[in-house]
Amino acid sequence: MTINLSPETVRLLLVLAATVAAHYLARRALQQAEKVAAHTENVWDDSLIAAARKPLPLLIWVGGISFALHLLHRQTDEALLEYVAPVRSIAIVICISWFLLKLIRELADNMVAARIRAGGHVDRTTVDGLGKVARISVFVVAAMAVMQTLGFSLSGVLAFGGMGGIAVGFAAKDLLANFFGAVMIHLDRPFNVGDAVRSPDKNIEGWVEQIGWRQTIIRSPDKTPLYVPNSLFTSIVVENPSRMSHRRIRETIGLRYEDIGRMENIVEEVRTMLDQHPDIDNEQPSFVAFDQFADSSINFVIQAFSKTTELKQYHAIKQEILLQVAAIIARNGADFAFPTRTVLLNQTPA
Repeated sequence: MTINLSPETVRLLLVLAATVAAHYLARRALQQAEKVAAHTENVWDDSLIAAARKPLPLLIWVGGISFALHLLHRQTDEALLEYVAPVRSIAIVICISWFLLKLIRELADNMVAARIRAGGHVDRTTVDGLGKVARISVFVVAAMAVMQTLGFSLSGVLAFGGMGGIAVGFAAKDLLANFFGAVMIHLDRPFNVGDAVRSPDKNIEGWVEQIGWRQTIIRSPDKTPLYVPNSLFTSIVVENPSRMSHRRIRETIGLRYEDIGRMENIVEEVRTMLDQHPDIDNEQPSFVAFDQFADSSINFVIQAFSKTTELKQYHAIKQEILLQVAAIIARNGADFAFPTRTVLLNQTPA
């Protein structure tokens, strides 16, 4: 049996067949390129291939189907098919935007992973900040391209945005304050993701887990998440212990008043012990000195700075120093003071 096909139908079938073939070849090419890229150290090829894995086949089908509908429109003059061209343009913008968004995310993840494998320092805050700015830029450009495709005047849209921006600013002032607070965090960088922070002004203490455009997530010492608006960081003092160069040991030791004669030797031996301690930085202002005649004790003060900032090691060093101070006091025949009270009784002669 002979099937007679019109030239238009043949052209449509050829377009669809070419689309299927292009889709197959694109998938095969991406698979081969992925195998080759797996043996390289370059993060760009891995990111480009991963980002194009889904948008590229979709773009091929958009092109093939839109061309087939264009041929069908020439054959039938269907009015509805006149919208194929703008829909195709919008679909192409969506595919390209999808590819760029995936590329930004893949690049950020691959660069961070490569730095970690190399043993280098990773500034996750900067990477996240640049990624967010890039994604916003893609969204804005894509939205403007879609509006222009739909026939909107960009100059009119921008003018309307300028007038509406005032109203939006008043209605969403808190949201904008948090947004600009996030911008200042990324610019000034008072802390990064993973840093331990605290604020003496507010009941805020913990480790930074995420810096968003509206709020920052901090995990408190009891593992409770704190959601802090970014605008708050522009008006409070934030301490960042993660960036301290040393940790300070400062203790006041109280001796009995009857040990006043032993104070000088004890202070001198403690000072010598600190000077010879391998974990104490003698370049910092360390000292040991008789400090005060207190109510129930005579006090001397110890100040020293450990070379390490790691909390567990710091407490181990502090414990060792305090035990050595106790041994020095005992060796000199002195003892620690405790609160005492002397009561004088006036006895009346009988």
